[in-house]
Formats: sequence, C-alpha cells, structure tokens
Amino acid sequence: QVQLVESGGGLVQAGGSLRLSCAASGRTDSTYAMGWFRQAPGKEREFVAGLSASGGFTYYADSVKGRFTISRDAAKNTVYLQMNSLKREDTAEYYCAAAGTVYSMRLQSRKNYWGQGTQVTVSS
Repeated sequence: QVQLVESGGGLVQAGGSLRLSCAASGRTDSTYAMGWFRQAPGKEREFVAGLSASGGFTYYADSVKGRFTISRDAAKNTVYLQMNSLKREDTAEYYCAAAGTVYSMRLQSRKNYWGQGTQVTVSS
C-alpha cells in the first residue's frame, strides 16, 4: 500500500504560480510512476501530468504543456507539480496518483493509488 498526501493548493490570481507537493509513504520501496489529475465541478477527472517510474519521461495534457512541470525528489519520496501562468480554467481539485506505469495510471485503473486532493482556485 502507498499513501499519498497532497499540499500546496490555494487561491491565486490568473497569471500566477503555485507548486503542489505529493508526499508518498508506505510501500515506497517499489518504484511507481507518479502523476497528477484534476477534477473541476461538473466535469470528469482528467490527466494533467505524469512521470515515469524511472523518472526519465514526462507526459502532459495538451492544456498544460509549457505551463506545468512535474518533478520528483526521490530522497523525500515527494512529487511536485509546478504550475505557472495559471488560468481560470485550471481551477479544480488536484489529485496525486501512483501506479505501475503512466499508461495504466492514465487509464485510472483501480490499481491506482490516490491522494485526497488539494483545491486550486484561479481568480481573474
């Protein structure tokens, strides 16, 4: 089992930046692909960014490419999502996820591990 705890959400003006953190605990001896999803009110949860288990590959939704960056600090078992040039449409609950591969994570497999979420609100 892996436990994921997100932090760093909040209220920010459009054009601003936030950095989300996801601290992993539990069975972290295994290497997992890590990622971020988000869910806006009335919408389905969608993939935002992913990092391969090796840390060598990153994946982004088209809507955030060039603005968001996913990274990992293996020593701290923490994954980050740096969000720049935020837009109102980025407003959502953001969830950290862990899975065997980014591919399975993007499928939102039942084997995914999920955090509890952190709210990001972007005002105009």
